[in-house]
Amino acid sequence: MKLFTVGPVEMFPETLNIAGKQLPYFRTQDFSDMMLEADSLLHRLTFAPSYAKTIYLTASGTGAMEATIINCFNENDKLLIVSGGTFGHRFVQICQAHRIPFTEIKLSINENLTEELLEKYDGKGYTGFIVNIHETSIGKLYPIDLISDFCIRNRLYLVVDAISSVFADEFNIEKSNIDAAIFSSQKALALSPGISFIIVSPRIINERIKSNHKKTIYFDFNDYLLNFERGQTPFTPAVGIMLEFANMMKYIDSVGLENKINKTHALAEYFRNAATGFGFNIPRYTMSNSLTPVFFEKDANKIYQGLGSNYGYVVNPSGGKLADKLLRIGHMGNLNENNMEDLLSAMIEIREKL
Repeated sequence: MKLFTVGPVEMFPETLNIAGKQLPYFRTQDFSDMMLEADSLLHRLTFAPSYAKTIYLTASGTGAMEATIINCFNENDKLLIVSGGTFGHRFVQICQAHRIPFTEIKLSINENLTEELLEKYDGKGYTGFIVNIHETSIGKLYPIDLISDFCIRNRLYLVVDAISSVFADEFNIEKSNIDAAIFSSQKALALSPGISFIIVSPRIINERIKSNHKKTIYFDFNDYLLNFERGQTPFTPAVGIMLEFANMMKYIDSVGLENKINKTHALAEYFRNAATGFGFNIPRYTMSNSLTPVFFEKDANKIYQGLGSNYGYVVNPSGGKLADKLLRIGHMGNLNENNMEDLLSAMIEIREKL
């Protein structure tokens, strides 16, 4: 089996070696020191501002999304949510469940988020802007500079779900003035699923998290902030993934963040150019390096099934109206150009038989 998926992704041998070992007891100074060192590297590699803090949450990305919303906002807020696909809509569902007022900026597949579109929301009393910067369900990357400028001039808190973008695309928390950046272990970090990270700014900690009343124990960020002062979490974390994470931080730091992003970019460009040359339909909108969406008039599901059953290649299918029209090809993790060539050859062979 070879994973060309968006998470979990094809993992590296050293990570798999760590994952196969006996887990240690974690309420120790050694574990705390490891986490504090890894956290320092994480902040440097994501360009987090001084005094930003990280919440280490044993939960899926959706758990981190919901936890961030309930810790930072309440029924007295008024949020703007970019909703251009499945994951943007998930923020809508979270706000509906917690009765937090919002306006949905609903975008069609080929519709871009523009300055003209945002201008209509200027000065309208919004308090927060919520976006999954890479809409993973269709592979579209939104313009962070445009969003950041809008939030600055309207004094909005900016919450960015970068789950499938960070460490695959350029991502600078301080430059973009991001108040809460959400990402997870199983994407570009190429770790096991189960840990999500939320880097929160001093502003949102002091003005929101510390004072916002929330009816939760497990998801109370104040408890996580207090415990991480000593390099610990309030509840048992996914210890094995924490070990994988600490190792990966050192690895990325050693090879260089720019080199890692450039490698993912080169792999994405290689696949896109080759796929386009063979007549596959790649969209023209701005895409993340992490995946390539390939659109079909029909038979996407047959190609998906053929890749798995005949070649052992796993890509991301789609659901709903796009179930038979879209496949998503991941470029994260332990993949290279030869893997992309093999996948593309398999896709061509299956297509020719349909």
